[in-house]
Amino acid sequence: MIDLLLSVAAFLVAILVLVTIHEFGHFWVARRLGVRVLRFSVGFGRALFTWRRPGDPTEYVIAALPLGGYVKMLDEQEEEVAPEDRPYAFNNQPLWKRSAVVAAGPLANFLLAILLYWGLLMVGEDGLRPEVGSVEPDSIAAEAGFAPGDVVSSVDGRSVATWGNFWFALLSASLGGGDVSIEVITADGLETVRDLPADELGRLDPGRGFLAGVGLRSPVPSLPPVLAEVVSGEPADVAGLRPGDRVLSVDGEPVEAWADFVEVVRSGAGESMTLLVARDGFETDLTVTPAVVELEDGRSAGRIGAGPVVPDDLFADLEVRVYYGPLAALVESLRRVGDLSVMTLRILGRMLMGTASIENLSSPIGIADAAGKTASFGIEPYLEFIALLSVSLGLLNLLPIPVLDGGHLLFFAVEGVLGRPLSEEAQAYGQRLGLLLIVALMTLAFYVDIARLLG
Repeated sequence: MIDLLLSVAAFLVAILVLVTIHEFGHFWVARRLGVRVLRFSVGFGRALFTWRRPGDPTEYVIAALPLGGYVKMLDEQEEEVAPEDRPYAFNNQPLWKRSAVVAAGPLANFLLAILLYWGLLMVGEDGLRPEVGSVEPDSIAAEAGFAPGDVVSSVDGRSVATWGNFWFALLSASLGGGDVSIEVITADGLETVRDLPADELGRLDPGRGFLAGVGLRSPVPSLPPVLAEVVSGEPADVAGLRPGDRVLSVDGEPVEAWADFVEVVRSGAGESMTLLVARDGFETDLTVTPAVVELEDGRSAGRIGAGPVVPDDLFADLEVRVYYGPLAALVESLRRVGDLSVMTLRILGRMLMGTASIENLSSPIGIADAAGKTASFGIEPYLEFIALLSVSLGLLNLLPIPVLDGGHLLFFAVEGVLGRPLSEEAQAYGQRLGLLLIVALMTLAFYVDIARLLG
């Protein structure tokens, strides 16, 4: 319940920040270009708070539904305008002014992302050292010569300092369509280059399992075979295992790490096994029979319903913190926003072509889940999530779909070519078509998230 409340709260805060910044972009540019703004509303529906400043024609509103917002400008296409006020109406502005006002919303989102990344990079960026922990046999990475202990220094000439940087740089480079060269320092201290072929990378889905598809995994420190939790009613609980128990051996074979214990349990589905455990200074034998669990690939595995103790300093030896000076941080933030934008558009293009999974889509359900998780990790991951979401919102609004800012810019582009606006009938048809596309896209995104939640 607490996780749900955190997700909802983090989602609402993120949406309010992003929408307010977006609408402020429209508002600020409109005011600077002489367009009269009648209302600036944060949220939809019934107004909760309303105020005006002396000499300011704009009504400022905080509304009941915090899932959006809008800027209402004086416009003859929406209501009757007095003759003396027509010079301040949006529809009477030159084409360049109208285009600037519409584009200002998405640009404000990009600017917010740049500022957030800039600040975060100057404060310092935490991550894991970009060291290869394991390489899947017969994978793309294995064929390229990757080996455990390789530390990545650059991807296509771009320096990387953390495992997250490596993932992002490799995914971005792979979507460019060419071979990717990765400079590494081997476990023996030698500098060398590993080349990943474009045709192999092109077959991978650019989603959550991209690096696993390449065949690379980050190092995972060894966990001690000590139980932190035992699920009620599961085989571990039935056998008498308790939190704090340390597994010493299974059927007489010593157990040194939690991973060893997991491997034995998974391979012993339905088979009785004897555990020697240490508890409160004493050793005792317990008999447990792992339950049989069917995997997605049709195979079965054992499960006893127990989890390991994870020390707080588990990743201490792998953690790094990277600092940037003000100028370097600004350059890096600009590059990240640019790379994110290009990468997102390429993934969208691949989804339209059917070469990327629709699981890369997220509805408000998925966004809320991600917001709650990043917020639980701390303020810095949450702010980085908001920066990422801000870029996505800016790009979404620039898509040439009527009802979005990009659709209005498309109409303005046609107007610039024809020398006159499209007819009201054509614009209305375009708006209906755009609304249909948005509803279809959101329905698909909701389906993906609900299916993911239901397994």
